[in-house]
Amino acid sequence: MSVTKDTSKSINWGLLSTGIVVAVVVIWIGFRLLFPDLATIFAATQPDNLGVSNQQLLSCPSTPNCVNSQSQDTEHSIPPLSYQRNKKDVISELKNIINEQERTKIIAETDNYLYAQFTTRWMGFVDDVEFYINEAQGVIDIRSASRLGESDLGLNRQRIEQIREEFKQG
Repeated sequence: MSVTKDTSKSINWGLLSTGIVVAVVVIWIGFRLLFPDLATIFAATQPDNLGVSNQQLLSCPSTPNCVNSQSQDTEHSIPPLSYQRNKKDVISELKNIINEQERTKIIAETDNYLYAQFTTRWMGFVDDVEFYINEAQGVIDIRSASRLGESDLGLNRQRIEQIREEFKQG
């Protein structure tokens, strides 16, 4: 005698799981398209220790998702920006470059310092980017750091290099 199992009413858990994942992704993309400026859970909180102290920007954490022109280690080090203009023109040019980019917001500005936040499109990660006109060294020191995660896939370094190119042309 052979026994057959009735599978007509069993649930295909693999298919159901895939459907749920696809639905969540579609909802997330729709949410980001409709509300691109709304903070996500990946934005984290704004650091309260940014700025310039004794002509130094905050050091990078040990994670590889930060670059800093004042850093001594090769993983985080990036050359500062050079400038030939007066401080007022430098800050103005940097503001123009930042404001031309999508999903950016300038948070703080003085005559020798600029702090902006850059937000990624799909996940809403926020990177904190600082520029300090270091008159003693004759350069613009920079720091760009992700708030969350271990790696940024080189995005902070790429962003600064893109800003450097635009700044040279300006």
